[in-house]
Amino acid sequence: MKSVADKTILIIGGGLLQVPIIQTAKTMKLKTLVADMNPSSIGFQIADEKIVMSTKDVEGMVRESKKYSQTKPIHGVITAGTDASMTVAAVASALGLPGIRFVDAEAASNKVKMRQRLKEHGLPIPRFAPVWSLQDAKDALDSLTFPLVMKPADNMGARGVIKVNHKDEIPHAFRHAKKFCPTGELILEEYMEGPELSVDALAFQGQIRMTGIADRIIEREPFFIEVGHNMPSALSPQVLEEVEKVMSGGMRALGIHLGAGKGDIKVTPKGVMIGEIAARLSGGFMSAFTYPLSTGVNLNRAALLIALGETPDNLEPVLNRISIERSLLSKPGKLIQISGTEEAKKIDGVSEIFLQSKPGDIIKEPTNNIDKSGHVIITADNLKDAELIFEKVKQVVRFEVDEVFSVSEKEINDQARQRFGKDICWVCKVCDGVNCASGIPGMGGVGRMETFQDNYTSLQEYQIVPKYIRDHVLPKVETNFLGLALSTPIMSAPMTGVGTNMNFVMTDADYANQVTKSFAENGSIAWLGDGASPEKYKVMIEAIRKSDGRGILICKPRSDEKLLIERLQEAEEAGIFAVGMDIDAVNFKTMTAKNLSSISRSLESLVKVREKVKLPFILKGIMSLEDAKLAMDAKFDAIVVSNHGGRVLDGMPGTARVLPKIAELAKGKIPLLVDGGIRSGMDVFRMLALGADAVLVGRPVAISLVGGDSSGIRFLLNRYSEELRQTMSVTGSAVLKDIHRSMLIHKYFG
Repeated sequence: MKSVADKTILIIGGGLLQVPIIQTAKTMKLKTLVADMNPSSIGFQIADEKIVMSTKDVEGMVRESKKYSQTKPIHGVITAGTDASMTVAAVASALGLPGIRFVDAEAASNKVKMRQRLKEHGLPIPRFAPVWSLQDAKDALDSLTFPLVMKPADNMGARGVIKVNHKDEIPHAFRHAKKFCPTGELILEEYMEGPELSVDALAFQGQIRMTGIADRIIEREPFFIEVGHNMPSALSPQVLEEVEKVMSGGMRALGIHLGAGKGDIKVTPKGVMIGEIAARLSGGFMSAFTYPLSTGVNLNRAALLIALGETPDNLEPVLNRISIERSLLSKPGKLIQISGTEEAKKIDGVSEIFLQSKPGDIIKEPTNNIDKSGHVIITADNLKDAELIFEKVKQVVRFEVDEVFSVSEKEINDQARQRFGKDICWVCKVCDGVNCASGIPGMGGVGRMETFQDNYTSLQEYQIVPKYIRDHVLPKVETNFLGLALSTPIMSAPMTGVGTNMNFVMTDADYANQVTKSFAENGSIAWLGDGASPEKYKVMIEAIRKSDGRGILICKPRSDEKLLIERLQEAEEAGIFAVGMDIDAVNFKTMTAKNLSSISRSLESLVKVREKVKLPFILKGIMSLEDAKLAMDAKFDAIVVSNHGGRVLDGMPGTARVLPKIAELAKGKIPLLVDGGIRSGMDVFRMLALGADAVLVGRPVAISLVGGDSSGIRFLLNRYSEELRQTMSVTGSAVLKDIHRSMLIHKYFG
């Protein structure tokens, strides 16, 4: 090999993923000329010279490289970890440097052209269709089979890539992919089931040499987020031999005869198939970190030599270790502080830690491989030890965030709509029961949903009367419920049956744990139902127990009194704050479907049940003065005006119609709560003005949790509480007890 010292290498890209190849070039005593559009690029800080130009601006890069070469020679051009192979090919062609044809680089960059080229050469790929318009996507369904994947034809890092399980998801997927598509061209292809591998290879002197195969860890469908990879792959030698064969065939088909090739290869039940092949070294810290740490081979050095027209040396592994990369993921929100990184770097086996986020950044739920807060590189003798080291890192590195900044209402609703699916909930702009996607099972009501609709309608008939000539107030929304201090009068209504009613978007345990924990963390309390299924109550009790008992269990009025009392006593033993019964769940549809019966009980029977526990006991489902009076006479601890969200009987009045009369009887004598149709902080104010002491919110909580996890709950509670404060401010209410009926006027009756 001839000496390459003092030769000039043009490196396209000056970001974090190009730093290792720049550093390697400098150790080889090459003169580094780095091109990037960011004047403060990290690569510029270590480069000998720089060109400020976008890596995607092919014409601009050719122009600037020609201009530079008029006075100083450029001996090679290369990129790593970024999708700039077309730029590299154009510069190589313009300056007569080693490289591949521009047309081949284009085929290795544009996913539609790539698929077409691979198909022509008989390589194993999924069926696909190019997509420019939504109609193109719909037309493609005639020849494609679900599940599918929609992705931009010309982007990397899984940006805009989304799984599609049903034709009704096509419009959403189309819009998502378009947001990340520079040219507007998309591709729709059949989803490939099975493990995914990341493959690095080098092409030189007519041969293709595999230089690393790693197992990729992909999570968070419908998006495809790589949360790490393991080097080397743990798949069998027979499978890896087939992977190498397919990868080599793909590189030849794409014309990658000189330089690096990076492949995403799937091992499917139908055999090994090509996801993508790019004409560059891999990103994701594989070629620059995990492969060298695993084998002792400097892949960047080999690629640089090829780019300079030399033969790579020292490609034989001298080490046999496990090296892994894992993503560091912050919770969504405004990043306040990162701690523990220096401590984590001292952990034996930690090779590198890279942080991409910094305090002040707004962190969102990742939808691609760019949206991650950091990465850690770990090296060990075996995979188990490497994973144990990563667990230590996660315990040490902390991302402190303010979760309020993480989501918007639109993002929550879009995500919830996607997860619920077309047959469960459309997440309507106005959740009033008029256009529900489902009844029961589902998120809607029974019958024609008149009860559900009247919950919303009856509340909106009340208008808020402002009062401005008065002393200024700074409203406070703190309250107290049965001796428990709450930062807001808004609690979650009991909801169960995530599988039955919510399209299995999560397990009942996950839902119960998250809603209980989220409400506790935000100064409120969650109510959970025991559900129709006989054993589901155990899940609910366990979720409340995990939150130090800060939760309320509401049981169905089961005909089997022994089972009912068993639930209440187990809740008491678990240290739960309070229990109760939704006395309106008589002949409840989901219970009937499971051949379980629920019954009405006399006051004496209810008192008998209540006496079996010493906890506060709440009756939920009060809709008449008679029931309210009986509950007060029997000294129950609280009552909830509720028609079960319109899920028991159609033709009932909205709760806002019956609340005022019940409040005249009960206000100040027993804690009085209400649910039904509450969709804003102004609605909370209306219910309090009509006589309630606090409110329960159902469907909006479910939508917020499904669409935004704990951040969604926090967003909802903050939004409703702030809207409540604003309403109190314009009416002159300093505290909740100042809110009264005179602050409302009925649209029709005054």
